[in-house]
Amino acid sequence: MTVLPITIWGEPVLHRRAAEVEVFDDELRTLIADMFETNDAANGVGLAAPQVGVGKRLFIYKYENDDGAPPAGAVVNPVLTLTKISGALPDPDEEVEGCLSFPGGQYPLKRAEWARVQGFDGYGQPVDFEATDWFARVIQHEYDHLDGKLYINRLIDRYARKAMKQARNSGWGVPGLTWMPGVDPDPFGH
Repeated sequence: MTVLPITIWGEPVLHRRAAEVEVFDDELRTLIADMFETNDAANGVGLAAPQVGVGKRLFIYKYENDDGAPPAGAVVNPVLTLTKISGALPDPDEEVEGCLSFPGGQYPLKRAEWARVQGFDGYGQPVDFEATDWFARVIQHEYDHLDGKLYINRLIDRYARKAMKQARNSGWGVPGLTWMPGVDPDPFGH
């Protein structure tokens, strides 16, 4: 298994819809294994293929949950069903997200409190589970990457302005920027 570099906001693969996976082969399963290794090295709870420069509809997660779902898994070609997202302002203490492709930034965001995920594992076998609370947030966050969105695209104005200031000050927004988990300093201080 290999730790892969993580793309940073501005890399084109992060900003376009990922392509459906059509072949379930050893190459796909190697990518999944490498994504788990990368996620572990980055201290993440999930990772989408575009975050490692691969424009495929695939994400992995590693999150202990009370929903009866496996604590770690891969979902290929996922379909997501959500409950309605509250129109209330996000709680700046309880609803803060971060993203490995927007390193170091953490901003409040409202998410649906329930999600159903359907798709396939790396062998083409069906995957179907429900997620609630923070686990639902993790799933929604990773799924967004497959549609070319980062969580900062969903922020309310005041937090979106702060995120864009962080991006400008960091020199992001251009292709070719990555960071290497396990080599570069952990942007979230784990």
